[in-house]
Amino acid sequence: MIVTGSELLASGTPAGPGRSPHGTAAGTAGGRADGWTAGATTGVMAGSAPVAPLAPALAADLAALGFHRVLRAHDLDQLAALTGAWLTAADGPADPADRVAVVDAGFVGHRHALRLALTDPRFPAAAVPGAVVVAGAQARAALAAAASRLTTPPLLPRQPGTYEPGPYQPGPYEPGTYLPGPRHARPYQPGPREVVPRQSTPRHALPRDAGPQQGAERHRAPVGPAGARTSVAPFPEAPARPQPQPAPLPLPDLLAGALAQQYGIPVQRPELGTLVATVPATECELDVARAAMAEVDEEEVRLRRAVKARDGFFATFFVSPYSRYLARWCARRGLSPNQVTTASLVVALLAAACAATGTRPGGIAAGVLLLLSFVLDCADGQLARYALRYSTVGAWLDATFDRVKEYAFYAGLALGAARTGDHVWALALAAMTLMTFRHSVDFAFMAADQTAAKALPAGPTSAAGPAGPGAAGTPGPRNTSPTAEFSSRLDRVGWTVWARRIIVLPIGERWALIALLTACTTPRTALTVLLAGCALACCYTTAGRVLRSVNRRRPRSVRAAAEVATLADGGPLAELLAPVLRPVARRLPALAPPVLAALAAVALPLAVRLSAGTWTAVAAAGGYALVSALVLARRLDGALDWLAPAFFRAGEYLTVLALVLRLDVAALPAAFGLVAAVAYHHYDTVYRLRGGTGAPARWLVRATGGQEGRALLATSVAALAYTGSPVGHQGAGAAVTQGALVALAAVLALVVVAESIRFWVLGDATAEHDESGDTA
Repeated sequence: MIVTGSELLASGTPAGPGRSPHGTAAGTAGGRADGWTAGATTGVMAGSAPVAPLAPALAADLAALGFHRVLRAHDLDQLAALTGAWLTAADGPADPADRVAVVDAGFVGHRHALRLALTDPRFPAAAVPGAVVVAGAQARAALAAAASRLTTPPLLPRQPGTYEPGPYQPGPYEPGTYLPGPRHARPYQPGPREVVPRQSTPRHALPRDAGPQQGAERHRAPVGPAGARTSVAPFPEAPARPQPQPAPLPLPDLLAGALAQQYGIPVQRPELGTLVATVPATECELDVARAAMAEVDEEEVRLRRAVKARDGFFATFFVSPYSRYLARWCARRGLSPNQVTTASLVVALLAAACAATGTRPGGIAAGVLLLLSFVLDCADGQLARYALRYSTVGAWLDATFDRVKEYAFYAGLALGAARTGDHVWALALAAMTLMTFRHSVDFAFMAADQTAAKALPAGPTSAAGPAGPGAAGTPGPRNTSPTAEFSSRLDRVGWTVWARRIIVLPIGERWALIALLTACTTPRTALTVLLAGCALACCYTTAGRVLRSVNRRRPRSVRAAAEVATLADGGPLAELLAPVLRPVARRLPALAPPVLAALAAVALPLAVRLSAGTWTAVAAAGGYALVSALVLARRLDGALDWLAPAFFRAGEYLTVLALVLRLDVAALPAAFGLVAAVAYHHYDTVYRLRGGTGAPARWLVRATGGQEGRALLATSVAALAYTGSPVGHQGAGAAVTQGALVALAAVLALVVVAESIRFWVLGDATAEHDESGDTA
């Protein structure tokens, strides 16, 4: 932590007119809880006189946020020397997770305002008025370079009528201030707070008898009584008023602007709301800031911000009102979000085990435990937002465990029904297929709709951060279709917002429905109602996305098409056939990819249901692979091409379901395990794309066979197993098929889970924390 310049005196007033306008504190807080030197505070002399200690309130805030080593720099030159030497020194922050903060010594504000800027690990740089922080080698080097660059020319306020060097724009907190840059002169434009002196003589400087003519006539001697002019001295002009000069920006704000403009580092500026963060220059401003701080309950604001801004109806009104206090309880006891996420998984697995008993008390216990698991699932994200303890592993665990918990509960229902003689494994597998299809629609649509904004080059920026849609760090417009505009208008009508969020059946409503039905009805009823509700929600969301895409006005980017193709999960067969089929694919009409994918997803399960265990089904699977290669041979940037991955997902899963329904219903648990392993691979691909880490490695896609390869493999194994054997679970073919499905599920699960753990836990991966409130 580096601190430069003056600070608040013991009396609580600024140091007066001589106070340095760039008083700054800067420091480090690493991935370790105690910063880089546990409990160490270093003072740096300014010139020949010692620098006074920090104000107690600011010192306490910095220490509470983990910045234990504090250095002081009295002026900009000293700051540049400190950052340049310190960041390259042997005892400097070598860990990429270490954060270097620059805070104005006169900063006044809430501790949580500093926490939002200085401790959020998701961003390479962040800033609030009077404070800026950087993390990572690139951002730290940019900070040192920016501090060195700001030393020349000297930081002085602009004078009216002068020229200003560089492409800098006025900062976000004080329009019309000086910001240095390259030596490219451009005419000065007065800021909104500057008064440009008039060039004409002030009115009050004219004699009383002065007419409209000015110039020499102004000083003509007055005429006496006889017409003779008398000799008098000219009327003296009033001295010009001193022009008000705008106060320079605090140095952290200048550094934040330089990071964004000159070095391309996206600077996150958290929304403060009612929180206060400012650098008062006068006693009056200080009193105003402290009065504003006194009016805000900081802890209440922190609790309110811990709740996801856009969440489902059940989570908002039935869980979040008390789960946020559970999150605070966990934070005060040192529990991490990952520990709460793991506890949620354990509770959900216990719920599945209770459901597997097949008894009424077991069903009631399962429903209660499932709701408790959802409360913990909400609390882990609220804990991460409350304490700003985000992590890549945490985002991956939260997203992955949600799917594991839900599908494990489906299996528990099926096991419980089997104990009572009711076989509902087909319903459980159908429910998992429908949920995966729905999520594939959502994820593919988001990839096609939003990636264009991410892929746009960074546009002109200002000190407030990147400007314009598509700039780094700024989300571009999600969609520009009339349907999207109509949806935005509906969002302004309160009751329609909650009605639409209930209709889409997000995870909170879905789990509440499952828990209620499990406690009060049978597993068959629970799964049947769940299938009907999810089918309705899927139709509603898919229809809305189709309308948005058909009316879309903005073209999709190359990156969007690449991500949609990645989600389609084409394997080695499609990779080999695509170059051969590309000339044919280019001649197909615009709607050919989704139409062909839909036809293939319907035709193959039907063919397998009618002829599984024969080579006719294998031929149908071969045709399915050919159609897959044809679809993937062209760039998937059409209006509805994003539907192709979801259709392929449904085609593969339904093929496995049709296979075991035709040959041996006793193999349904093995088929459920196989589809679960493949679904994990597909979800993992989605999370990698959403985190910006790119598609999975090609060796992983080839090793898993791709969706067309797995469909061909399953039908071929069944054909080989049932050659000369009757259809049904009595013959030898049933045992071979069931064993093959179990082995295939085990191998796929081992490969994809091991690679996923290696990638997320041991690799240099990033993950997107879900703050959107979209359906999960």
